[in-house]
Amino acid sequence: MSPNALIPSHRKPRRSASSRALRAGVTGGFLTLAVTGATVPANAVEKPVSETQEMPTITTALATSGARSADAAQQAAFSYERQALQDDAAAKADKAADKAKAAAEKKAQAEAEAKKAAEEARQAKEAAQARASRSDARTALSAVSDSGATGSVATLVSFLKAQLGKAYVLGSSGPSSYDCSGLTQAAFAQVGIDLPRVSQSQSTTGTQVGLGNLQVGDILYWGSAGSAYHVAVYVGNGNFIGAQNPSTGIVERPLSYDMPTGAVRVL
Repeated sequence: MSPNALIPSHRKPRRSASSRALRAGVTGGFLTLAVTGATVPANAVEKPVSETQEMPTITTALATSGARSADAAQQAAFSYERQALQDDAAAKADKAADKAKAAAEKKAQAEAEAKKAAEEARQAKEAAQARASRSDARTALSAVSDSGATGSVATLVSFLKAQLGKAYVLGSSGPSSYDCSGLTQAAFAQVGIDLPRVSQSQSTTGTQVGLGNLQVGDILYWGSAGSAYHVAVYVGNGNFIGAQNPSTGIVERPLSYDMPTGAVRVL
């Protein structure tokens, strides 16, 4: 036995082959440690899931987050598109409303102008009628003057002119409507002459005169004297004024319109 056999050695113990054979590897996303030649207890072959680093879990989380981001982006795009469509529809509606308003204003303006033109035409017509009436009155007065008639005849003619256009009503003697003998009776009453009421009696009042020798104010009659069925008054220039019938009312007509049978003079 060597004298040094009992002296402890200070050299480090040699590593076992099993500890020198440690390898590392990554398979399928799992970090795997393998020890070659080491004795591993049977119950230490599989480690708990918590002790492994699973890459698929991280990948799934990232994919889910990306999908959510894509959905959010798509939803935002849909929202923008829907808003754009709504804005476009609102703009079109506003444009259509403005167009309709402009058309309505244009129509109202056209109607106002047409109404104004119609009113101006009406006023012009009334003015023309007034001028014509004044002209007729001047013509009648001139005829009266030319014939040497008195002022009573002028008053008679003026009254008859004022009745033109009034209605013919059988049996009426004014002031809004007349029949033929009612008009002549009212006209001569203006100059103080009281005529009989009916045509038959008026056709025999005064002096009979020929139709070729008429003067303003002569009473014209249709039918025979004493049985006349219609009367009127001669106003000069070949015209007479009379209450003709319900259709025409009181009018001024030429003798040729309906030639009378005879005439009487009471002025």
